Amino acid sequence: MTAAPIEDAAASSVGAFDPARPHRLSESVSVRPESFGALVYDFHTRRLSFLKTRPLVHVVQALGDHDDVHGALAAAGIDDADRDQYLRALAGLAQSGTIKPR
Repeated sequence: MTAAPIEDAAASSVGAFDPARPHRLSESVSVRPESFGALVYDFHTRRLSFLKTRPLVHVVQALGDHDDVHGALAAAGIDDADRDQYLRALAGLAQSGTIKPR
């Protein structure tokens, strides 16, 4: 499978999520690293959620430092074979408001 269909699948699952655009952690969200990944708390919605892996935490924290989502995935050492699952997870985080386009 090529990268284009993966991007299309992730973008279409949320609509607004486009991994070719820059994203960042929402300003109302706090991330607290834990042994399993991280606790994510949104101070506006008072919603608590979890990032279940440390690599996903690294990707989310790196989003603001890169020109697009793909750069953050590469910086976190995510293999091409695993990108689809990370793009789906990030699309879900975008849908919930945890991450936002810059």
